[in-house]
Amino acid sequence: MSDNQLVILSKAFAVDIVNTCTDMKDTKRVSVLVNQMLRSGTSIGANIHEANYAASRADFINKLQIALKECYETDYWLNLLKETNNLSETSFNDLFAQCSKLRRLLIASITTAKKNSGK
Repeated sequence: MSDNQLVILSKAFAVDIVNTCTDMKDTKRVSVLVNQMLRSGTSIGANIHEANYAASRADFINKLQIALKECYETDYWLNLLKETNNLSETSFNDLFAQCSKLRRLLIASITTAKKNSGK
């Protein structure tokens, strides 16, 4: 999958995270958790976007690794919000599937970038 596709998928995920968090803020009293998920969920795409303008291969890999860490953090918040009944099963399943796909793509991209850089 091309880097462009990774940018497109991560932006779509960020839009879904923003919409979900906006809905939750309007109806739930879990603003700290929602804010955490909002930050990590939108940071994935921001770091992927920034990686496309990296100064070096090492910088590119670093940005993708940060995006991957944010992906794992978002996974945590999604699970926590679901397990505390603050996120519906339907919303969880959709967002979790998107997050998992991004995680797999990031791992593959990082592995390829490292292989191509000789590290």
